[in-house]
Amino acid sequence: MKLPYSKTLLLALLPVIGTSLHAAESLVVSDVPNANYGHEPVTHTDEKKDGYLLGEGWKVTGDMRIGYVNYDYSNSPKNPDLTINKGHLDSKGIYFIPKLSITSPVYNGFSFKITGGGVTDFGINDEIYESRTFAFGDGSSYAIFQEAYVKYEHGGHVFLAGNYELSTPMVDADDWYLFANTFQGAYYKNTTIENIAFAGGYVYKMAGVWDGGATDPHRFHSMADQSYVDQRDKNNAGDAGMWAGMFKYEKDAHNFQIWDYYAVDLYNTLFAQYDYAGEFDGGNYTAGAQLINFKDVGDNTYTPIDYSIYSLRFDGKFDNGFDFSTGAAFYTDGPGAGATLGAWGGYPYLANGMIFHFFEAGDMTNANSYKAQVGYDFGDQGVEGLWVGARYTYFDLDPKYSVSSSTGLGQDRQHNYGLRVSYNDPSGIYFTGTYEYVDLDQQPSIDALRLIGGYKF
Repeated sequence: MKLPYSKTLLLALLPVIGTSLHAAESLVVSDVPNANYGHEPVTHTDEKKDGYLLGEGWKVTGDMRIGYVNYDYSNSPKNPDLTINKGHLDSKGIYFIPKLSITSPVYNGFSFKITGGGVTDFGINDEIYESRTFAFGDGSSYAIFQEAYVKYEHGGHVFLAGNYELSTPMVDADDWYLFANTFQGAYYKNTTIENIAFAGGYVYKMAGVWDGGATDPHRFHSMADQSYVDQRDKNNAGDAGMWAGMFKYEKDAHNFQIWDYYAVDLYNTLFAQYDYAGEFDGGNYTAGAQLINFKDVGDNTYTPIDYSIYSLRFDGKFDNGFDFSTGAAFYTDGPGAGATLGAWGGYPYLANGMIFHFFEAGDMTNANSYKAQVGYDFGDQGVEGLWVGARYTYFDLDPKYSVSSSTGLGQDRQHNYGLRVSYNDPSGIYFTGTYEYVDLDQQPSIDALRLIGGYKF
């Protein structure tokens, strides 16, 4: 069993979580067409859960999650080959992820929340197969005080400071995987003007195994250390964090938002998206356009970053339960994709796979990607919360930049074929099962199975 310094907190969480559960909210697949692509700014969805009321406004909420992942890169860890699929090794494991929160009542607009969570496998898994399960970060079970913040809210003004699960387009908790990212910092949000919201803040540190680039990312590290830039640039940036600002306008069918993230001495990210929601006979649709620009700033010497992604989407849902989602993304000819894509939990890209994205190809510089998805909601059949869907994503790669680690030859394309079943029950049961197969030019095939489910109250 692999239980280090945090054994006591981890084991204490396990027996507490169990009955009287409420529907899962954070594991709902964000790219199902009827979900909200708008990235509601700094929203803590778990505060909507019923939980256990302790009296005087105190509330306890929890989540007991179990995850099984199996990634087949055609590269066994028993006989590893660094030239096959970038050296990524076949990985698999089952994990138990408990989480428990205590939320205070509101006193004159002030409240606070504390959340403890952790990840363990109870020694079940074979460590040789865990290099890419992204469960532990440094090979050991762990627990962490994931949230510990104070919030003030009154009359359209919100101020929050501490550790919290942040939800924005490019810096995000990413809580549909094994364990959510969490951040340290402070922000202010204002919704006093009709149809308009704006916010700003400073994100200092991050803990997150899947989306962090530090050597032990499950612990809190500066945003610079958790980035994917050259280590020398991380050292230059030191203990730097990130400034961020947001403006959002939403009225009737129109939704426009713009975000700017300034990672000190690393790079700046500008995110803008416009969506139009309409109706047709027998259903509704959403059409949108997105721009993301990455540019190095300050004392960033060793990681050149200067490129943009332009994306389009057209999604819809029919009254009979069927839905569709389409997207296209166009990457410009500039450096930095490998150092920026997927950093800090943000995956707002409109044309990705269900499990695999841009990580498998040699490089996304000057590439394009196209997504087509169909799904069905079984609510009309009496099974509320059940959705099944299939997705095909095509990555049109530029062989000048995307080069195979196996053959050294340029890569022209990547085909992704995905299937997903998602279920969220009002009782608190939730489950998402996903399988995806990848056919990548000049590389052996890749496929993955990811099963994540549990209970929330």
